[in-house]
Amino acid sequence: MQELLAWIPLLPLLGFLILISVPLFSRSELPESATAAVGVGSVGLAALLTAIVAVTVFRQDPSATMQLPVWQWLSVGTLQLGFDFYVDWLTLVMLLVVTGVGFLIHLYSAGYMRSDPGYRRYFAYLNLFVCAMLLLVLADNLVLLYLGWEGVGLCSYLLIGFWYKDPANGAAARKAFIVTRVGDTAMAIGLFLLFSQFATLNIRELLAATGGAAQNDPIITLAALLLLGGAVGKSAQLPLQTWLPDAMAGPTPVSALIHAATMVTAGVYLIARMHPLFALSEMAMSSVAVVGALTLLLAGCSALVQTDIKRVLAYSTISQIGYMFLALGVGAWSGAIFHLMTHAFFKALLFLSAGSVILSLHHEQNIFAMGGLRRKIPITFICFTVGCACLAALPLTSGFYSKDQILLSAWEFYHGFNGVWLAGMLGALVTGIYSFRLLFLVFFGDEGSASAHCKDANNGVMTLPLLALAALALTGGLLAPPLQAVFGEQVAGHPAAWVEGLAIAMPILGFAIAWWCFLYRRRPAAEASTLAKFWFSGWGFDWLYDLLLVKPFVFLAQINRNDIVDALYRGAAATSRQLNLLLSSSQNGQVRWYMTTLVAGSILFLALLVAL
Repeated sequence: MQELLAWIPLLPLLGFLILISVPLFSRSELPESATAAVGVGSVGLAALLTAIVAVTVFRQDPSATMQLPVWQWLSVGTLQLGFDFYVDWLTLVMLLVVTGVGFLIHLYSAGYMRSDPGYRRYFAYLNLFVCAMLLLVLADNLVLLYLGWEGVGLCSYLLIGFWYKDPANGAAARKAFIVTRVGDTAMAIGLFLLFSQFATLNIRELLAATGGAAQNDPIITLAALLLLGGAVGKSAQLPLQTWLPDAMAGPTPVSALIHAATMVTAGVYLIARMHPLFALSEMAMSSVAVVGALTLLLAGCSALVQTDIKRVLAYSTISQIGYMFLALGVGAWSGAIFHLMTHAFFKALLFLSAGSVILSLHHEQNIFAMGGLRRKIPITFICFTVGCACLAALPLTSGFYSKDQILLSAWEFYHGFNGVWLAGMLGALVTGIYSFRLLFLVFFGDEGSASAHCKDANNGVMTLPLLALAALALTGGLLAPPLQAVFGEQVAGHPAAWVEGLAIAMPILGFAIAWWCFLYRRRPAAEASTLAKFWFSGWGFDWLYDLLLVKPFVFLAQINRNDIVDALYRGAAATSRQLNLLLSSSQNGQVRWYMTTLVAGSILFLALLVAL
């Protein structure tokens, strides 16, 4: 059974290799049906193998683990690293999300990307991404995890800029790549620090070694904060969240897979995997909680005023991952992973539904050009409604169960009323408002300028994944993974009834506010207030980074372009040429001149010897 683990990442890798090798063996392009069979089939088989492992090994035993040594990868001094895989329930949850949700998104893509000139290239990139993400979660050491970490970053760059002929798409891809490199650099430094202190980067050996460290040890705190830097970059949290809204330049299924369900949750997985290290530092734990609390509020407010359907969902993703960070920061490890799983279901559903809307409206993405679509695309409307209800965490939806667990944990961790819990509650209200604002503006009210030309673009290939994700989004709250063996028993508190009641009431209140503002009163399309413009711009972070980082660099480049620096080099070259001309003038071809200079030089040399 252990040998099956190697095939889970290998199958998508083989799909990638087959798809990129086609031009080497054939002058004609691979048919779309064959491309889809390779791309979708490889991930589908990986999902099947993951399900077999889950049923046969883990279904009856929450404490089960599997380990597969593949080969000795690195052996340099005391650094001994194997290309080894390790699976426990935490890994299994990630495997099920990556392969299961990934398969459904691949299947949807087969219909969504039809007739695109880059069809084969698209599935090759997507398969490579799935392979890299699987390596990340299966890794038994931090170096192998980092290999997968950088692999998903590369694939994100390739897929954001997939339609590279548009310069804006290339700019968005470069922005994502550069911003996430900031966090990745911090993470790499953290790995060097951990190895220098504990002489191992095997995850289990490292966590066992740190177990003997003192609480709030400065080295542990610094290492945890550096790992948090990597997690913040990959998961688009403050202050490195600016790349994700622009990443919507890629195809919509890419946003569903990479920038909602899998890669952006890698930071959550990293902190959860290294939770004993973080638990040793109060500063690190508080930092994680504060980053999550601030991010969920700032991104939620930005989602309230966006006009692009995909950017609303992008800011929503940033906000929901903020909830996961908040959970990690208050020690609700299981709650964070539970919300990661349910979020993968309903956010992938929302992105894919948004893709159907965009295709049906001939690539229109402005929500104020939509309206009244519930009768024209009924299946998409039902699926989008389910996704919005789960995102808002209405009672009995999957989002309700996971988010409620996080909010109650925040209350209990700080023993009552506290800022982190308050941020989570306000975030729940804001989430309810922007979720149903989006639903009402797109599917209710009067028809917009684009709605009159709506033609349902869904086909069987696209509809099946939507229905499957809608079912998972509704029932996912009943699938809470048994993570006690990974994180230990977490004793649940018993907050007052009003605390639980308030957590239930917030999304309902958000629904009511959205109904009043955007359906009953039908507010004007443009939110033109200064505050709305500030939120729309992402709280001015792009402006600030441009001012502090980009403009000084451009200024220095302009100085160089104005030849001030180059003039120094040209001056040195000109001086050398003039000296060469002076010396060459002495070479006139006259023997008498050569003899005279030779005698003069000899006399001068003898005079110097006498003087010395």
